[in-house]
Amino acid sequence: MLSLTPLHSIILATIAGGALSMATAALISYTLLARWVPVMVSYAVGVLLAAAFLHLVPEAYMQADSIEALSATLLAGLLGFFLLEKAALWRHGHEHPESLHQERSRAGLLIVVGDGFHNFVDGVLIAAAFLTDPALGVLTALAIVAHEVPQEVGDFMILLHAGYSRRRALLLNFASSLMAVAGGLAGYFALDNARAATPYVLVLAAASFIYIALADLIPDLHRRNDARSVLGQLFFVALGIVTILVSQVLLHGH
Repeated sequence: MLSLTPLHSIILATIAGGALSMATAALISYTLLARWVPVMVSYAVGVLLAAAFLHLVPEAYMQADSIEALSATLLAGLLGFFLLEKAALWRHGHEHPESLHQERSRAGLLIVVGDGFHNFVDGVLIAAAFLTDPALGVLTALAIVAHEVPQEVGDFMILLHAGYSRRRALLLNFASSLMAVAGGLAGYFALDNARAATPYVLVLAAASFIYIALADLIPDLHRRNDARSVLGQLFFVALGIVTILVSQVLLHGH
């Protein structure tokens, strides 16, 4: 029987975990929710804000040695994404006025960047678990897959709403999932250094989620202000938040 080394196990788990969460989210997004893409942007807002404020930021603050440095990193991340988007606006503004499609397209690219940060941290966590105990590594990878699916659904909704084809949305999410492999390798070869950087990578991921939700998605929701639309938006934002809360309870017991 073939025996896998810890390094091979980490690589296999990060690739398989990313592929499984992405495939599950794509199946849900492209079948059950395919007709609801515009409405599900509200769900994505709830998921992103809840993932940032109820998962990423608290986890980062529990691991950090300096709260001040971590807060500064969060602020720098928000400003960095603002400047990144400003650069894109400046470039397109010199060519022709920006369309609604281009606005949404920027949000799609930013969500892939933020998800890449998050996936990198997941890879570090998987590496740490496998180096402790292979069985714990498998359980950690499965827990991360279960936790990632709601967020991946939100990502797919944002990309589809931005006008990306299903194929391109899959490719972008796959590219983002490869950051888990990079995190796994960093965790294996330099676990202490990778762990020290983990809180800062977490708040950068949180910064991207917060910025995308507040600067790109919520203004898009404000384009529809009739009573029915507003009630639907509130319902799906709440549903996104509840999804993250439930996944937290199921996976961590709190």
